Amino acid sequence: MTAAENVCYTLINVTSDSEPPSEVSLKTDLEKGEIKAKTEALKKVIIMILNGEKLPGLLMTIIRFVLPLQDHTIKKLLLVFWEIVPKTTPDGKLLQEMILVCDAYRKDLQHPNEFIRGSTLRFLCKLKESELLEPLMPAIRACLEHRHSYVRRNAVLAIYTIYRNFEHLIPDAPELIHDFLVNEKDASCKRNAFMMLIHADQDRALDYLSTCIDQVHTFGDILQLVIVELIYKVCHANPSERARFIRCIYNLLQSSSPAVKYEAAGTLVTLSSAPTAIKAAAQCYIDLIIKESDNNVKLIVLDRLIELKEHPTHERVLQDLVMDILRVLSTPDLEVRKKTLQLSLDLVSSRNVEELVIVLKKEVIKTNNVTEHEDTDKYRQLLVRTLHSCSVRFPDMAANVIPVLMEFLSDTNEAAAADVLEFVREAIQRFDNLRPLIIEKMLEVFHAIKTVKIYRGALWILGEYCSTKEDIQSVMTEVRRSLGEIPIVENEIKKETGELKPEDEVSAAPAQKLVTEMGTYVTQSALSSSRPSKKDEDRPPLRGFLMDGDFFVAASLATTLTKVALRYVSIVQDKKKQNSFVAEAMLIMVTVLHLGKSSLPKKPITDDDVDRISLCLKVLSECSPLMNDIFNKECRRSLSHMLTVRLEEEKLSQKKESEKRNVTVQADDPISFMQLTAKNEMASKEDQFQLSLLAAMGNTQRKEAADPLASKLNKVTQLTGFSDPVYAEAYVHVNQYDIVLDVLVVNQTSDTLQNCTLELATLGDLKLVEKPSPLTLAPHDFANIKANVKVASTENGIIFGNIVYDVSGAASDRNCVVLSDIHIDIMDYIQPASCTDAEFRQMWAEFEWENKVTVNTNIIDLNEYLQHILKSTNMKCLTPEKALSGFCGFMAANLYARSIFGEDALANVSIEKPIHLGPEAPVSGHIRIRAKSQGMALSLGDKINLSQKKSNI
Repeated sequence: MTAAENVCYTLINVTSDSEPPSEVSLKTDLEKGEIKAKTEALKKVIIMILNGEKLPGLLMTIIRFVLPLQDHTIKKLLLVFWEIVPKTTPDGKLLQEMILVCDAYRKDLQHPNEFIRGSTLRFLCKLKESELLEPLMPAIRACLEHRHSYVRRNAVLAIYTIYRNFEHLIPDAPELIHDFLVNEKDASCKRNAFMMLIHADQDRALDYLSTCIDQVHTFGDILQLVIVELIYKVCHANPSERARFIRCIYNLLQSSSPAVKYEAAGTLVTLSSAPTAIKAAAQCYIDLIIKESDNNVKLIVLDRLIELKEHPTHERVLQDLVMDILRVLSTPDLEVRKKTLQLSLDLVSSRNVEELVIVLKKEVIKTNNVTEHEDTDKYRQLLVRTLHSCSVRFPDMAANVIPVLMEFLSDTNEAAAADVLEFVREAIQRFDNLRPLIIEKMLEVFHAIKTVKIYRGALWILGEYCSTKEDIQSVMTEVRRSLGEIPIVENEIKKETGELKPEDEVSAAPAQKLVTEMGTYVTQSALSSSRPSKKDEDRPPLRGFLMDGDFFVAASLATTLTKVALRYVSIVQDKKKQNSFVAEAMLIMVTVLHLGKSSLPKKPITDDDVDRISLCLKVLSECSPLMNDIFNKECRRSLSHMLTVRLEEEKLSQKKESEKRNVTVQADDPISFMQLTAKNEMASKEDQFQLSLLAAMGNTQRKEAADPLASKLNKVTQLTGFSDPVYAEAYVHVNQYDIVLDVLVVNQTSDTLQNCTLELATLGDLKLVEKPSPLTLAPHDFANIKANVKVASTENGIIFGNIVYDVSGAASDRNCVVLSDIHIDIMDYIQPASCTDAEFRQMWAEFEWENKVTVNTNIIDLNEYLQHILKSTNMKCLTPEKALSGFCGFMAANLYARSIFGEDALANVSIEKPIHLGPEAPVSGHIRIRAKSQGMALSLGDKINLSQKKSNI
């Protein structure tokens, strides 16, 4: 075992700017100084030894002048000193002086002060020399009967480590500890003793547990945790024991300690798949989520619930607990609420959908009463989407949901209102029986809509689905009410000149309803500040949008008016009424056109909007059957087609998900025997405690690596040349937030290399945790040095450095070998993720860093190139397969991924096949990458550049 791999018990911070003192001055301080001077000198000695100094001359000085002192600080420092000081001669024999040290510690083990006894026992756990421990065994045994629990519990740990490392020194340790455990009353001592029996003699541990299995719920939480671990291990190794201990686990679910409840629930799920067991465990998880205040704990326990749901047989049990799961929504954290809603939506069934909808409706109404906050808006959006999904899957619920949600169309938060509008659009198209209700509610809230985007959507819905004479008249009334008096230009000029007072203004709607919400839409500039603000406040909403120069809503209005006018003509037979309605619609369009061309609005009307309104005027003047068909049938057909495609996609993704979860066993599948199963084949049969420990230490093997050795070799980087005096290569092991460099250093010379040090530096968002300690390499010897690097964000990092060493016996300066750079691959941190089109567009608009990469490849097929990019960047394609299928010479696709640090990466691929250059011409085009941070955008661009050049097709 190399020095770098030795187990570390003590970490000491060293100030890098301090000068190392001389051995003579240290010796003087240790011999003749006061207690304070001796303490400082001892600290310096410890630091120097940690830095590789040997200082053999000070050993006897410390034994003579420092070891006999009774000062507690010095005693603590001496424990560290004896832990790190070399205790053997170069040929491996124990130093003679250590016998004196051994005698001093025998006295400390009999010291009247319990702290000194306990800390000495802790120190003995770290000793690896059996010759030093042997004389101390009687004193260690005696400490088991000390009056103070601190001494007793450390005595148990000392006996455990000595038994594990040198069994011959205390062969009867399990029996001794079992007897100690039976008579012990202190919880921490019992926990340590029981833990030792689990690892040293499991049968004795089980014997003890069976004697007190009914009292387990009265034990302290630290002992209960160890009992859960034992039961898991026993049942894991011997499934026939499950019936004996499962009642005990049930009892521990009622423990007062959250940690015990969590572990007991996890153990119960692995031991039994009975519905009662799953329900008890799930109920325990839900209670933990509600009672624990820490959001991280809530998220971890929610993940465990989601894991339970993945099992097909457990899903039905969890469906009965949906209402309990919804109690978690009382948590203010958005991420917890998001996961809870997703889980509830996955578990919803026809049995509980009604209750779910009632709870969600209450939550939506609650968000209206809460003071406005960014998370409140996002939470409302989540609730709207969840209700939307429920209504699509269970159409009977839509009638209950729609009236509540329609109130939010007048919300100032555009995102939530847009979600409601999308839901209403889908509902009105799918459910014919709900159309009258939706139209009625839409007309009620129409005048209160505050944002122009929602106004446009509401106009479209009213124009498309108003089919009765009364509804069409109501739409026209609402439009006139929103526009104010027409013609607009004359009316506005009269207002400006003061000929018309605001209160004299006549409009189609009742006057009192023209006040309140209207004021927010017209921003008053410094130039117009002299005018009374009352004029702006009295301006109706649609006129406000138009005066602000937003004429896209005018184009939408023209289309709506054309649709309702054409429908009115087909419904009403009276020619006079027909002409009157069409004339009114044309008058509104003309007055809007006139306003757009005048200088009154802040921005003039665009040519596109002029063309659209002119087209609508032409259609109404001619009323041809073809145009009637296009306006009143084709629009709805397009929406219907879009919704059908989306529903098919959802069903397909759900089908894939359920296929993944349903474990099907074919007739000719091999049967797995537990005794013959390889470790990586049956994850469910692996020791969960061991797996979680490995995950915490970062030693988990990735399951996708078919051959672990082959994948390891891919990550080996050669750092020096074969002809260099020191050859080095590094294996780069990437954990979530840190990188472990395992560097192999080989001395290729015939000289002994002293103080061989690996010096590293980093570029990018990387930070070296600790400086690797120096080594001495014999001729043609090799050693492994490990270095930890912390990662703070997703960008390409570079680790560079050199190896410096002294040649023994040479008078020259230190030698240096420069190492090749190690490039950290960004792909280790990027994972595919998905988001909605609206979220993608929003992020695309918000993110300020863009990197445009020109396609430069020899792949000749568009789809093949896209798949190649997806594979090499770990991104997910958001564009549906149907949109990408077929061949038309060009392709556009949106890609999305998220890093483990929560950073988003967006990409838009626009590629084409230059057909004029022949069938073998490579794909050309651009990939635009957008990210919040510059590093992410540049790193992803570099990755795409590298990977598209590497491909050999």
